[in-house]
Amino acid sequence: MLNVGVIVGERYEVVGCIGSGGMADVYKAKDHKLNRFVAMKVLKAEFSADTNFIRKFQREAQAAAGLAHPNVVNVFDVGEDQGINYIVMELVEGITLKDYISKKGKLTVKEATSIAIQVSMGLEAAHNRNIVHRDIKPQNIIISTDGKVKVTDFGIARVASSNTISTNAMGSVHYSSPEQVRGGYSDFKSDIYSLGITMYEMVTGRVPFDGDTTVAIAIKHLQDEMVPPSQYAGNLPHSLEEIILKCTQKSPDRRYSTLAELINDLKHSLIDPDGNFVNLTPLSNHAQTIMITPEEMKEIQESAYNQKPRYDEDDEDDEDDEEDEIYEKPSRRRRKKAKEEEEDDEDDEDDDDDDERGGINTKLEKAMTIGGLIIGGIIICILIYLVASAAGLVGGSGGKDKKPETQQEEDKDKNKEQIKVPDLSNKTPEEAKKELNTLGLGARKGGEESSDTVEEGLITRQEPAAGEQVDKNTQILFYVSTGKAVEEVTIPSGLVGESLSSVESTLQELGLKTKVEKEKSSEVAVGKVISLNPGEGTKVAKDSEVTIVVSAGEGDTMVKVPNVRGYMKDAGVKIVEDQGLIVEVEEVWEENTGAGIGQIFETVPKANTRVEVGSSVVVRVLAQKQAEPEEEESQGTEEEPNTGNNNNGTSATTGVTATSGQWAVQNVKLTKPTNYEGGAVQLRLVQNDNGDETSGGKVVLEGDYIDFNKQIGDIVGEDGVETGTLYFAEKQSDGTYKTIYKYPLEFKEVQ
Repeated sequence: MLNVGVIVGERYEVVGCIGSGGMADVYKAKDHKLNRFVAMKVLKAEFSADTNFIRKFQREAQAAAGLAHPNVVNVFDVGEDQGINYIVMELVEGITLKDYISKKGKLTVKEATSIAIQVSMGLEAAHNRNIVHRDIKPQNIIISTDGKVKVTDFGIARVASSNTISTNAMGSVHYSSPEQVRGGYSDFKSDIYSLGITMYEMVTGRVPFDGDTTVAIAIKHLQDEMVPPSQYAGNLPHSLEEIILKCTQKSPDRRYSTLAELINDLKHSLIDPDGNFVNLTPLSNHAQTIMITPEEMKEIQESAYNQKPRYDEDDEDDEDDEEDEIYEKPSRRRRKKAKEEEEDDEDDEDDDDDDERGGINTKLEKAMTIGGLIIGGIIICILIYLVASAAGLVGGSGGKDKKPETQQEEDKDKNKEQIKVPDLSNKTPEEAKKELNTLGLGARKGGEESSDTVEEGLITRQEPAAGEQVDKNTQILFYVSTGKAVEEVTIPSGLVGESLSSVESTLQELGLKTKVEKEKSSEVAVGKVISLNPGEGTKVAKDSEVTIVVSAGEGDTMVKVPNVRGYMKDAGVKIVEDQGLIVEVEEVWEENTGAGIGQIFETVPKANTRVEVGSSVVVRVLAQKQAEPEEEESQGTEEEPNTGNNNNGTSATTGVTATSGQWAVQNVKLTKPTNYEGGAVQLRLVQNDNGDETSGGKVVLEGDYIDFNKQIGDIVGEDGVETGTLYFAEKQSDGTYKTIYKYPLEFKEVQ
């Protein structure tokens, strides 16, 4: 075992051990050259001195290094460093299919089919490079965290050639094909058999053949019939069961010829689960049960218990020749014994015939001859009927397993048919599935994503794209809209410890809603924020609610609510907070409040009410009333302003302090109209209907510019008149004034 922190090949730093196999340990390592994490398989120390094991270890790298496929674990590097032989591979975060089956018991039909398709595609890429895996099992299939299925561990794979004869390293006997456990030729169809056993386990949660020893399991692969998977999975579709049975035929000739055919049937099963499209080749009429000879049994036992191949240490190059010789012997013995038994049977038959001729009379001999002819005729008729049935000329084998050759050719042509993918955008998933199924295509939801153009619940995009030509039974992947992307804002830092009114104002300006909760505290001053939920620095969706926890102090002291009526907002809020009270500001427009814009006109509870320190006090501030822009123009000009019919013949003045006995609005501060463009201003006061929006009234200010951050002073009106309207007009390019806003005013007698 390598220790954490060891550097291998001056590049790969061992981070931790992932797992251990029969001849190698797997580590998670950091590739410092490319700054990424990888999986590193290191040959165990006890095998490092054995050149034959090193050769096998390197063969694994050579078999997998040439593969580049999404469903195969990629090999990045192979090397040797101070006696450490290693292979560097893609690090796949996830679990093995074996662990996944153990957790779920058995998989759903769609899960099992999807995994089988992806494994088949990875194996197909290997087979196209003339590579046989020879150890397909759930332990060598990884499901990544993003759902991608990958085939790994080409540990006993080798390039398929005339020398591809199994050695004693058989892989896992539960998933080995009959030709592998017998010690015969292993080709691409051996992988198909193992994949069929894996599919069986996925849908049933168990392997079809099990036993106490590897020999017992191997014999079952050779001789026993498989229990149909539907007996353990009652809801298993007919087509998927037929696919599994075809993959696991004991004779390689009766399995799928290529993985492309298997992939096509698996895709077809998703669309037509109960269809009879799987063509199982019927057994020939003359097929006989083949029993294992004692010599073959001995060879299988030796294969199970001798895990290390018998290599010729003097001449390693003769390894393949020696393997061929080992497994040719049973075949020669079997042929020799069969020939001897045939000769003995012929001798016995001759002896019996001689004995019978010597003791049987002529009439009995004739009767036996006639009977033999009749029996022979019956046997011939039966043979003819069976041959005709197998060819589909009569009844057939139930009418569903065997189709006429012409029908098979038509089905084959249909499967090869190219179909144009329809446009699924802006359709519901149900509509898309219905349309695709009508065309002979499958549908699968790939996920959800936001979209500014596609409504929620409708399809945004698809793979393959609309208009592409695909094979029949191909699955089309589509993605569904979740609506417009939610705008996010970040709660700023530095709010904790600030006053409640300040924090509320900041959050509301960001488009967030606020909720206030009070908490007694001897450490945080009354009215100061203790915490926020969500906290500072958190990203939240706009219009989300943020809970503000504010200190209520220790709550043992009673105070009076101060009278802040008439104060501007900021000044009044500070006075209330200085009393140890929590202020909640409410800006509203109300008529007849007696206050100016921005002034406090009421508190809740009312002024002079005794409350406990830390209590909440609502401070109500008068906000300006939103009004529609005025389009009418003033009739006056800059040179000759039209002041209308002034009752006292003079213009009202600003910037002065009203004296006792006058009716005035004091300390006026105007709110800037939204449609004001910065020109010279005319302010005109109208009371007692002595003017309108275009003329009349008293000109308070004309031809000047206003600083909206400062007060313009007191506005003095007519004695005894409590209300009035201040019209705000802006000078235009032609010298006229256009009224763009108006302010309602309330006048009081100055004391």
